[in-house]
Amino acid sequence: MASISYSPAAFIGTSASDLLQSSSNGVTGIPLKTLGKTRFVVKRRDASIVAKLRKVKKNEYPWAADPDPNVKGGVLTHLSHFKPLKEKQKPVTLEFERPLIDLERKIVDVRKMANETGLDFSDQIISLETKYQQVLKELYLHLTPIQRVNIARHPNRPTFLDHVFNITDKFVELHGDRAGYDDPAVVTGIGTIDGRRYMFIGQQKGRNTKENIQRNFGMPTPHGYRKALRMMYYADHHGFPIVTFIDTPGAYADLKSEELGQGEAIAHNLRTMFGLKVPIVSIVIGEGGSGGALAIGCANKLLMLENAVFYVASPEACAAILWKSAKASPKAAEKLKITAPELCKLQICDGIIPEPPGGAHAGPAWTSQQIKAAINENMDELMAMDTEELLKHRTHKFRKLGGFQEGVPIDPKKKVNMKKKEQTILRTSNAELAGEIEKVKQQILKAKESSTKPPESALKNMVEKLKKEVYHEYSEAIKSLGLKDRLEMLREEVSKVNSRDQTMNPVLMDKIEKLKHELNQSLSAAPNYTILKRKLDMLKELSTAKSQSKAVTMKQEVNMKFNEIMGRPEISEKLEALEAEVQKSGSSSFVDLDQGLKDKILNLKKEVELEMISAMESLSLNVEAVTSNAKPTSLSIFKDKVDSLNEGINKKIQDVVNSSELKNMIELLKLETAKPADIRSKSKIEALEQQIKQRLSEAISSSELKEKHEELKAEISEAIQSSAGANGSLQRETKHAESKLEMNFA
Repeated sequence: MASISYSPAAFIGTSASDLLQSSSNGVTGIPLKTLGKTRFVVKRRDASIVAKLRKVKKNEYPWAADPDPNVKGGVLTHLSHFKPLKEKQKPVTLEFERPLIDLERKIVDVRKMANETGLDFSDQIISLETKYQQVLKELYLHLTPIQRVNIARHPNRPTFLDHVFNITDKFVELHGDRAGYDDPAVVTGIGTIDGRRYMFIGQQKGRNTKENIQRNFGMPTPHGYRKALRMMYYADHHGFPIVTFIDTPGAYADLKSEELGQGEAIAHNLRTMFGLKVPIVSIVIGEGGSGGALAIGCANKLLMLENAVFYVASPEACAAILWKSAKASPKAAEKLKITAPELCKLQICDGIIPEPPGGAHAGPAWTSQQIKAAINENMDELMAMDTEELLKHRTHKFRKLGGFQEGVPIDPKKKVNMKKKEQTILRTSNAELAGEIEKVKQQILKAKESSTKPPESALKNMVEKLKKEVYHEYSEAIKSLGLKDRLEMLREEVSKVNSRDQTMNPVLMDKIEKLKHELNQSLSAAPNYTILKRKLDMLKELSTAKSQSKAVTMKQEVNMKFNEIMGRPEISEKLEALEAEVQKSGSSSFVDLDQGLKDKILNLKKEVELEMISAMESLSLNVEAVTSNAKPTSLSIFKDKVDSLNEGINKKIQDVVNSSELKNMIELLKLETAKPADIRSKSKIEALEQQIKQRLSEAISSSELKEKHEELKAEISEAIQSSAGANGSLQRETKHAESKLEMNFA
């Protein structure tokens, strides 16, 4: 601190010329003008003026006191604020990586035990480490989109400068937008890779909380984009190829940034990048959010790390907008198609750079080398182009996105990713439908009367048309009742279970039953309920007509087969010979014939029956041989008891079927059989059928029903024996019992 003191008494008796000529009186440095205006008055008290000089620290530069000239990257790397972390980053485990924690703990425990006891546990450690690698590989081979989003946001993921210092031989960071600010969220600089000079521009996140605050969590302001723009012009002027690294959740959207022209800065970058005459390669190393990422991403080649994401809106924002809840972010991430494989299919991304199992943070140096190889490969391709070709290449890359030309067939690869066009069903009035159904029914009746073939194609088309109409009415009713979203979510859950070939869990079955019950309860309140009910009645009526038509057709086919068999020469000859023998014998009934002739007749009958059975099996009919006694009336007294027993059995079966456990099994069986043949699990269907049969068998075999059955069986047996004793002809007649063929139209 320096001080200047003076006393007014010192000026008394001193002329102005003396003051100008001498400085010994202690007033050196006072302006003459000030002295001329000063009134020198004698005062009793002395006055003093004290001036204090503020102490300031020395300017702190990033340059070291004794810089090492042989440091990697050159002496100028001392100018960078990016220094190695003093403390190691804390490991962070993502939710889906939890299975790995137990294995890690086991490996640590075994190693600790080996150190404490001195025993050799190398085999166990190798086994556990192998298992750990297998589980890790399995987890990262089947990642969901939301899991990739979480990996892209991992706090330990390598940043732009981590990769730059790993891949460059020399790198010097360039600062400032020459408009008053240096945005730390955007880093630019010149570096060399294998002797080739590049301009590097990237969005920089922090490696810890302190750095994230300093770097604004990688969200650039307009100053950052203007800095990037300045460096692009610089690179274009000097002919440096540009490599940009994208890693931002989006541009910083605060009031100040908007006032400073955030949108204008991004738009200016987009326009400028399309006109740059040097090759540009952009690499998404983390998350690329919206226009904030695209502002440095209008490149000839866009590459993405395996677990990086590139999106218009974050999954959380999309879920909040469309599903009104951020909990739907996994679904949003899946629908947005934001992962590297999906973007490659859409031809937005030009290549995927692999990451080690566990993500880029599991092997930063290895990942950086993959990035370096990708840069060299793509730059070799782009550097071979002349300026005009390079500009056309960049423009065409963006012009072809989402392109559609009418009248030109769509590329099958693109068609897979296109949204399916919703089929619009034109409603048909009930009167028109009733008229069409009546026409079909009349055709069926005419076919039945004239023994001609029923109109199968017309009937089938009408049924399909009615089914579509009913489905459309159901959809409208569900939409009006506000159940559409729940139905869509249930459909997705069921489709996931079917795709993974898993058994439906009871919770999902309960959800389906609950929705069914709710729909049935509230269906009558739907505006189109009357139309829906009428169309359902029409469908039932037409289904009945279809079954009748099928029966008529089947009957005609059976008659044709029978006539065909009876018209065969060998059968006709045998039949004529038997008729002649019967007439020669003079017998009026089958009982009066001799045994040899009876056997011939029965043999011919058996032969015809066998032919008919094989013919009907060829028509997909199940044939059962039912033996009826010659005197059925003798057992008619037991009809009521048999009916009563059957009624009890049916009631028991109905009770079992209505139970929740068996109902779930039946629903599961229906779902399994409804699956396409290629993904249908035969073993699962057989197991379910066996379980259902077992439950029904246990129900039927209840003590009460079993006792009734045994009693009835004993009564019938006793009646047969008594009848046999009273009339010996019964046994003879039952010996040659008449056989009937019953057909099941299944």
